[in-house]
Amino acid sequence: MKEKKVAVITGGARGIGRAICLRLADDGYDIAFDYRSDDENAELTKKMCEQKGVKAIAVKGDVADPAHCKEFVNLSKEFGGGKIDVLINNAGITRDGLIGLMKDDDMDAVLNVNLKGAFYMMREVSRIMIKNRGGKIVNLSSVVGISGNAGQVNYAASKAAVIGMTKSLAKELSSRNINVNAVAPGFIETDMTEKLPPQVKESAVDSIALKRIGKAEEVAGAVSFLCSKDSEYITGQVICVDGGMVI
Repeated sequence: MKEKKVAVITGGARGIGRAICLRLADDGYDIAFDYRSDDENAELTKKMCEQKGVKAIAVKGDVADPAHCKEFVNLSKEFGGGKIDVLINNAGITRDGLIGLMKDDDMDAVLNVNLKGAFYMMREVSRIMIKNRGGKIVNLSSVVGISGNAGQVNYAASKAAVIGMTKSLAKELSSRNINVNAVAPGFIETDMTEKLPPQVKESAVDSIALKRIGKAEEVAGAVSFLCSKDSEYITGQVICVDGGMVI
């Protein structure tokens, strides 16, 4: 009987996180994901994964809380029979605004989720992967972390820092057969972008070489590749899934 693989995904209830859960379920992974508040969508993601013939668990909590991250990883390890094969740090938030109007809480909240949350998860999971001498870690950054964006100094800072953590941890864990990479999505169809005014969407599309908004499934495809055996010789890299938005 083929041994099951276990993937841990943060922020898996909807959007890109759900697409990643479903793609990795297609790849044969049992899925453990967390979510902050959306019980209904979390249950739907869980059922959608199970319909693909894999096991799935959903754990409620906030990655900005190190105690939650520790508990989530421990539950995932138990769920996986003592191992975790893949970690995807997807959970993220925005608190956009011009710097003169940005509150301290807006900076802190974004850094706590996007940066510290990824750090807490990597710290806990790396201990398990080191013991098992192998694994894949994929962090969701953003093209904004590469190019910057007006009104998003906090978000850009968090996503640029995620790239720095990715490269550093790739060097730190390489001797243990653990690959650490990042995916930087561009303008992707999500609940967040759906609410934007038409003129904002049109302006964004004009800046994209492929002249269209990306799909969450296309981001999930890049994540799937970085979790596969085909990426064994790739570590410390950032793959932009942005349709040529940043070239």
